[in-house]
Amino acid sequence: MIRKQWLLVLALLAVLALALAACGGKQEATQAPATEAPKAEMTEEAMPEKTEEPTEEATEAAATEEPTEEPAEPALGTAENPIIWVLTPSQDTEKVLAGAEPIAQYIEEQTGIVIKPVIPTDYTAQQEAMCSGEAHMAALNTFGYVRAHERGCADVALVSVRYGSTSYAGQIITQADSGIEKVEDLAGKTFCRPDPESTSGWVIPMLTMLAAGIDPEQDLAEIVDTGGHDAVVIGVYNGDCDAGATFQDARVLVEDEYPDVKDKVVVIATSAPIPNDNISFRPDFPEDLKQQIVDALLQLNETDEGKEMLKGLFSWQGLEAADDAFYDGFRQQLEAAGVNIEDLGK
Repeated sequence: MIRKQWLLVLALLAVLALALAACGGKQEATQAPATEAPKAEMTEEAMPEKTEEPTEEATEAAATEEPTEEPAEPALGTAENPIIWVLTPSQDTEKVLAGAEPIAQYIEEQTGIVIKPVIPTDYTAQQEAMCSGEAHMAALNTFGYVRAHERGCADVALVSVRYGSTSYAGQIITQADSGIEKVEDLAGKTFCRPDPESTSGWVIPMLTMLAAGIDPEQDLAEIVDTGGHDAVVIGVYNGDCDAGATFQDARVLVEDEYPDVKDKVVVIATSAPIPNDNISFRPDFPEDLKQQIVDALLQLNETDEGKEMLKGLFSWQGLEAADDAFYDGFRQQLEAAGVNIEDLGK
């Protein structure tokens, strides 16, 4: 009996031992492998880079942060950013600049506005400087102004005065002994012009020749671009050209160098009145600066010193305020002749 009880106790102990062994094995199976490093022990270098979501406060701060400002451009009309005044290359470049610089200096003294006169290579380049915004104001010849205004690049503010008039005439000239006495005699001759867009030096004389039955492109032996009215006179004087066209009377431009020019070079035709050249500004030019410059220029009319300055630039004897309607009569002349402004400029 005692022996049976002892065997039962041993059997129970054996069953308990097996149960405990089974529980221990199950626990080991759920543990992480020994070779895997716990995440908490990863070094900073081994950890992947975190992309943190910006907080709401950081987002608002970034939105209100001021952008980095570029340095402001110097004000227009200062030494660092002068107003560019592009001049008609109708005469010797040095003479034109010598006439414009004292006027620019006077304006600066009166207003503090800095103006830089420049001379382009030709009439077309002058218009392009205005239309591209490279120049802010210009001294434009009649045709150059009408064409630039048509393109939306120039608005007249002042017109020049010569011999008490705001209009002038063109002329066709030749040597006194050339045998050329009228426009029809120009067929087969060499003709000098200042520039293809000179009003009195080409646009008007071209129309005059067409009216006389001469097609300049077909009937003239050669057309020579001299670069200025003074150069046309010299070209005719020297016999380099049989004839030429200038404003009236461009012979005075070279009279000091060629005292007998009025005897040797004669006029065979004079045009109808042409509106004078002008001072124009780009349409977007600041109105306050424009008014200061215009007022200073008009003051030149009031003193002998001022009049001398004007005379030194394109032989101006004065300036008068004007608007675009001043050139309407000239436009009508071109229209009546069947001339398209843009076609003439090509």
